[in-house]
Amino acid sequence: MDEELRERLISSRTVFEGKLIAVRVDEVELANGRRATREIVPHPGAAAVVPLLPEGRVVMIRQYRHAAGKVLWEVPAGLLEEGEDPEDAARRELAEEVGYEAEELTPLFSTYLSPGYSTELIHIFLARDLKKVAACAVDASTADADERIEAFDLPLDEAVAMIERGQVQNAAAICGLLAAARVCRGE
Repeated sequence: MDEELRERLISSRTVFEGKLIAVRVDEVELANGRRATREIVPHPGAAAVVPLLPEGRVVMIRQYRHAAGKVLWEVPAGLLEEGEDPEDAARRELAEEVGYEAEELTPLFSTYLSPGYSTELIHIFLARDLKKVAACAVDASTADADERIEAFDLPLDEAVAMIERGQVQNAAAICGLLAAARVCRGE
């Protein structure tokens, strides 16, 4: 059945390469023999983590996102470095962005964020048994030069209610928080 849907790559060329993204144009042959063009944004992958504190509280961040034109509620997340394991990336982002280490890091799921044009696969984890560590991006002395993050801890139920009210619009945060809520309810 999958073979009827597969596309065979005929050719591929990079048409743009910037600091953050590249764009390539692939020519493919469909299973019925017709040819089509696909514009693809290659992506190294990412990891996101829902940090769960005692009493069912989660750590979220707020950060201005220029592409969205506003400040968004998010969970700690970042790109995979070349050859990096997603769990290692989740642990790194947890420490860098909100200053915690997790004794327990559980994979929740992996999802393609926009498979119509991007290869980005994000791996989402639940972090428990957290221990505060020294510096993080919330501390201006350790933040990346172009990154300004504010961290907040709030009840997981309130974070879910924020999703329902449309206050959380980041896909990784929405999916991760809803999955974490299910895990916490024992589903």
